[in-house]
Amino acid sequence: MSEEILLNITPMESRVAVVENGVLQEVLVERTQRRGIVGNIYKGKVVRVLPGMQAAFVDIGLDRAAFIHASEITPREGQTSDNISALVAEGQSLVVQVTKDPIGSKGARLTTHLSIPSRYLVYMPQTSHVGISLKIEDEAERERLKNIVVGCMEQEGIGEESGFILRTAAEGAGEDELLVDIRYLSRLWEQISSGMHMAQAPAVIYEDLTLALRTLRDLVTPQIEKIRIDSRETFQRATQFVAELMPEVADRLEHYPGERPIFDLYGVEDEIQRGMERKVMLKSGGYLIIDQTEAMTTIDVNTGGFVGHRTLEETIFKTNLEAATAIARQLRLRNLGGIIIIDFIDMEDEEHQRQVQRTLEKLLERDHAKTNIIGITELGLVQMTRKRTRESLEQVLCEACPSCQGRGMLKTPETVCYEIFREIMREARAYQASAYRVLASQRVVDRLLDEESGNVADLEAFIGGTITFQVDALYSQEQYDVILL
Repeated sequence: MSEEILLNITPMESRVAVVENGVLQEVLVERTQRRGIVGNIYKGKVVRVLPGMQAAFVDIGLDRAAFIHASEITPREGQTSDNISALVAEGQSLVVQVTKDPIGSKGARLTTHLSIPSRYLVYMPQTSHVGISLKIEDEAERERLKNIVVGCMEQEGIGEESGFILRTAAEGAGEDELLVDIRYLSRLWEQISSGMHMAQAPAVIYEDLTLALRTLRDLVTPQIEKIRIDSRETFQRATQFVAELMPEVADRLEHYPGERPIFDLYGVEDEIQRGMERKVMLKSGGYLIIDQTEAMTTIDVNTGGFVGHRTLEETIFKTNLEAATAIARQLRLRNLGGIIIIDFIDMEDEEHQRQVQRTLEKLLERDHAKTNIIGITELGLVQMTRKRTRESLEQVLCEACPSCQGRGMLKTPETVCYEIFREIMREARAYQASAYRVLASQRVVDRLLDEESGNVADLEAFIGGTITFQVDALYSQEQYDVILL
């Protein structure tokens, strides 16, 4: 399988595309004026303790106070209670790390269990544990890696009060590579420790890498053949970063100087546009309907124009298999997180159900975000979760429609006309004016003068006044005003 990473860098934003066999699988966007803050470490101030929720709000210098649960707070030495009131108090300073960006109306989520990632390791300064990613399954390899890290810690004089987690990328890494990471993380932690003592809350102590460098650190696997960057400045920074932390990747870095935008070259722009559409067409003629709400994301599978060649059950099975492949891709592409409910077309054959679920599970193994398929409900719905740490593609690129306020539906011109009639009757009873002017959108005024003209005449006779109409091009279909003359 051919895999490439494309980086499109401008002064305003950075964008990353992960392309597999020429097809966009994942896209990340970071705006210069609105960078993500996951991984950042702050010295914050507790502004409110909520005993009923076992949580607290912490001011870390953002527009909205951030949220921390009692389970995310490390007890001070000698503390035995895990009650939020015993752990923190209003006005107290607290060193915290962001685990989730602010999303919608919700503030950032915090933890005091600090962790700092590098290429192969995650440094855990408050634990004495050496852990290994579950994705490294070979027991001999797990033992080898653990022994190397323990030996390096002894060599570097790192005490038992610190710990590491070996990331998936560490599989096959040698002692020299892991030692470089350990030394880098040790130096970084010294800087952070110094900032923790000197900073005045609220203040940022440590900011995670830019999107371009995070991509190199987190997304580059042995399967990635090329990393193409269209900015010479970013390419030079990436080259320096790679030389220090991941020299084995150096020959895969490539500067793209072409005049044609790099995303156009691979059709990424068109795929991003399709990634915001509600309807996703399948090659067979079936389609998906994806609805993202505050509580969950729902995905509905339909056969559409696909009629199959054999039996109805075989047609449904093939459509569901194709849908499972498309859904796995759409979850990554749109960065959908939280609770996800998938309504596959009902299958009577239990083996078909198991095959569709296994296909989805297999494809989701490639997902960088943690996923968990819980199973099929009595209604035939597949329940799953996908870890959400940042906003979805739609939340980054879009805002709620000002006309429908995010409902996705508008009142019909007919409905608005009848609202206008009721408003005129209310004002006629209250003020008894002789003339009224209605300001509304073009479609509403057209209907008032055409299909509703008879009703307008009847209303004029009933209220004993004249009604005139005026189009306002700035009004949405639902907006109108009734003016007394």
